[in-house]
Amino acid sequence: MVIKLNSKGEEVKKLQQKLGLAADGVFGPGTEKKVKEWQAANGLTADGIVGDGTWAKMFPAATTAPTAPAAAKPIKEDVVFPTDSNFKLEKLKGHIPDAVITQIPDTAKKFNITTPLRLAHFLAQCGHESGGFKHIQENLNYSADGLKKIFPKYFPGATADSYAKNPEKIASKVYGGRMGNGDESTKEGYKFRGRGYIQLTGKSNYTNFAKFIGEDTVANPDLVASKYPLASAAFFFDSNKLWAICDKGSDEATVTAVTKRVNGGTIGLADRLKHFKEYFALLS
Repeated sequence: MVIKLNSKGEEVKKLQQKLGLAADGVFGPGTEKKVKEWQAANGLTADGIVGDGTWAKMFPAATTAPTAPAAAKPIKEDVVFPTDSNFKLEKLKGHIPDAVITQIPDTAKKFNITTPLRLAHFLAQCGHESGGFKHIQENLNYSADGLKKIFPKYFPGATADSYAKNPEKIASKVYGGRMGNGDESTKEGYKFRGRGYIQLTGKSNYTNFAKFIGEDTVANPDLVASKYPLASAAFFFDSNKLWAICDKGSDEATVTAVTKRVNGGTIGLADRLKHFKEYFALLS
């Protein structure tokens, strides 16, 4: 069972009553906030998602909600594993954060992650690009020297001094006038800066992702970081036809080919290889 943002029904009403909220049966942002507070106070992962673990602790008289599928047997509270695939997601516990594991089943269904090989390639790239699944939005707090080194085209000479340590100005200039963004003055370069485990960037990409996911990430770009960090990364893989490369195998050449498509080069290849081998061995 999973009850989360936008869920509706009698279980949501029961949950809201428990939390002291108006029981309208609609799981909105207010309910999500209260769930997170309750989870944190009761030693659970405060992700705002009510899985079997949270439900059982909240309503100890029943181990699952009335509509919980009999086959769903989470290994850890609130980590729900797909029962209709050959993924051994329980093996990933302790190797990647539980918050990431909870996102895998839905993401896999939506974005063609159909084999352990694809999943291992995908997670290895996501993990490296996000610093171990820690960073969900782009860090643009560069010094003047950093700007000259990383973006020499945009910050020649003394120009960098007036932009240094100002992420909004930096992103507005670097990403302005491309990827669907308006020019620097619109600040859309900053609004649609990189977010998610593989940095979804640019208004065009946010627009395309919104159409696919069914939620307005153009009006609410922070959703990419807060709600869809893994799904946005899978959208990148799917849109760029990376699964066909992943399917070529588990050898170093394939990991390198995937890395080049994701990174544009081979930066961090050793770390990506290490984690690919780790995840593939666990999932196989």
